[in-house]
Amino acid sequence: MEFGLVLFFLFLTAAMLMVAAKTIRVVPQSTVMIVERLGRFHKLADSGLHLLIPFIDKPRGVLWQGTAPAFSIDLREQFLDMPLQSAITKDNVHIVVDAVVYWQITDPLKSVYEVVDLIGGIVQLTVTGMRSVMGDMDLDQCLSSREEINGKLRLILDEATDKWGVKVLRVDVKNINPPEDVRVTMEKQMTAERNRRALVLQAEGERQAAITRAEGEKQAAITKAEGSKTSAILRAEGAAKARLLAANAEAEAI
Repeated sequence: MEFGLVLFFLFLTAAMLMVAAKTIRVVPQSTVMIVERLGRFHKLADSGLHLLIPFIDKPRGVLWQGTAPAFSIDLREQFLDMPLQSAITKDNVHIVVDAVVYWQITDPLKSVYEVVDLIGGIVQLTVTGMRSVMGDMDLDQCLSSREEINGKLRLILDEATDKWGVKVLRVDVKNINPPEDVRVTMEKQMTAERNRRALVLQAEGERQAAITRAEGEKQAAITKAEGSKTSAILRAEGAAKARLLAANAEAEAI
């Protein structure tokens, strides 16, 4: 009898704990929880303590690509580090692209009920968006127009994910890597361009030096000529004064 009573109390305690676990829910800060009643949407629970009706109310679970199962939806800004993706440029060069997408959920209901896997959907949209944008550019444009690519990708993703309740804040393309043979060729071209610029600068320096020397020689010749002219004038003036003094002396002697 006593053993049966103990089992009864143990069963009752376990049942009460199970009911309490299904009744009391705490939603963390900056997250929300979708509550369904008998399989249909009932309410959106924000951060804090919430009481549910056991076996009738149920939090909607969320399982997205690369995340653990959860009952709350994070409303903070999040980032998605994309795996390396291949693309083909307008001039048929195969490149490997590394990018990061920064996004934020603005409508939790759409993010759960409008798409099966939100993060998986963002990944696929980013892949197709990168291939589309870079397919309209040649390799040189891709390497030199990083900001333009980021802006176009953000607009494409933001428009496509709006129906999922997501705002794409920015996209950062970190690396664009061409094939090894193309990279070696580009490095050779860059080296040749640097050498050409060095030769141009050297020639320009020599030209400026020659001009400076010529200007100096010209100025020296002008200065010398002016000096000779001044000396001749001074000698002539001196001779004239001497003759004048001699004439005055003779006149006084007479």
